[in-house]
Amino acid sequence: MGRFLNPDNGAFQTALNSKIYVDKTGLLDLTNQAIDTDGAFICNSRPRRFGKSVTANMLSAYYSKGCNSEKMFEDLKIGSMDSFKEYLNQYDVIHFDVQWCMMDAGGAEQTVSYINRNVLEELRAEYPQMIPESVETACGAMSCINAATGYKFIVIIDEWDVLIRDEANNQAVQDEYINFLRGMFKGTEPTKYISLAYLTGILPIKRLKTQSALNNFDEYTMLSPKDFAPFIGFTEEEVKGLCEKYSRDFDLVKNWYDGYLLSGCQVYNPKAVVNVMLWGDFQSYWSKTGTFESIRPFINMDFDGLRAAIIEMIAGASVEVDTLSFQNDMVTFESKDDVLTLLIHLGYLAYNQVKKTAFIPNEEIRQEFISATRNKKWSEMLEFEQQSRALLEATLDMEEEEVASGIERIHEEYASVIQYHDENSLSSVLSIAYLSAMQYYFKPIRELPTGRGFADFVFIPKVEYAADYPALLVELKWNKNARTALQQIREKNYPQSLLRYTGDILLVGINYDKKSKEHQCVIEEYRK
Repeated sequence: MGRFLNPDNGAFQTALNSKIYVDKTGLLDLTNQAIDTDGAFICNSRPRRFGKSVTANMLSAYYSKGCNSEKMFEDLKIGSMDSFKEYLNQYDVIHFDVQWCMMDAGGAEQTVSYINRNVLEELRAEYPQMIPESVETACGAMSCINAATGYKFIVIIDEWDVLIRDEANNQAVQDEYINFLRGMFKGTEPTKYISLAYLTGILPIKRLKTQSALNNFDEYTMLSPKDFAPFIGFTEEEVKGLCEKYSRDFDLVKNWYDGYLLSGCQVYNPKAVVNVMLWGDFQSYWSKTGTFESIRPFINMDFDGLRAAIIEMIAGASVEVDTLSFQNDMVTFESKDDVLTLLIHLGYLAYNQVKKTAFIPNEEIRQEFISATRNKKWSEMLEFEQQSRALLEATLDMEEEEVASGIERIHEEYASVIQYHDENSLSSVLSIAYLSAMQYYFKPIRELPTGRGFADFVFIPKVEYAADYPALLVELKWNKNARTALQQIREKNYPQSLLRYTGDILLVGINYDKKSKEHQCVIEEYRK
């Protein structure tokens, strides 16, 4: 049992000892299926606070020869699966955290030699007669051990991308690290001595040199997590179970922390959910990591359409994003799409794979974006907020003409970015128009258009404002009339969240006439 070779299961036991542990050992059945196959090289990237290290520690505790973990796992999900005992503690495991190694080594320049030297020393201690003195690399030592014994290794690297991510401008460090990865994983020889490789970090494999070094890895990312989706965060069913156990309001938890749609699976931020279960405070826990401050430079980049896209998303809309040009680093940016793609990988935006759109996932992250835009560089945000506040007040006062003219003014201000051509563009302008509502209301529930007819916005007030602010149901029409919009509201089934709402409700019908280029508005109180 060593620090890097065949570690014990103490790190994962710490997770099990925690007040809240959600069983994610079903992931082990997926990795068991991958062992000694073409899918044995796995790179699973996810944001901070999404359990990367817990997962790496779990894999290590399950596979490592350096411990006996049967009792630890037998009552967890993997314990009831057919593959459980076949792979349990059967492998020489090499497990290290590159971030920790960099700190202990004294800097990025010493990190690769530090990892190589320490792993090699532990391999020599475990297999003293099998590694010639001439061997100077960990990968060379693994090859010798495999040739002599037939033993194969499982390699687990946590924060694998830290040197790629944080040292992108240090070419010497990059080259040394890429050569290290190439020696460890590339070519025919590693398939002889590696049964499974699991890399976890924040960014996907960087293109160009790193990609060529790791092109035998299957990638599971925030853009396309595939079968790994339920194991990246807490699923909706898991959160419902926690809410029941800790007597928390599930709808409130959903509004604050839900929003990541991964391969059809609704995923919650684990750290935030744990905090709200334990402490009951609905707030943004994201900023407490200090990481949001580091992305301010990205959202302030002067790419055409970037700020407009962020304002739209703060107001509850989704924006189209082309994720293909992103170079998977934090220095190479050529467009707003590259910035938005980075924010998806960092967890600040969610991604809809089907529609290829980005959006702010929940109230927690929206609060962080609002905070980040409250500076003089975002003067347009302040202007929109002022206009939007007046519009919201007019809506609540049921001043129909003022609402119509207010939307018209905001459209004129925003026309350089969004040109009206269908109901979707009308929806985008409406998102901006009711931007100030975000202080008092949750992110609007949207029903996207199914034809050239409608697009709803349902605004539910936050708990602390529910006594003073009505729910709003806004129905949009394109080239029809506002009263038709209200009629359609009456005829339609309300979203479930509105059916359960017991406070006051305002129905708002808005139409845009393409010929006259005017908006019309009708507002009514709804009585149950």
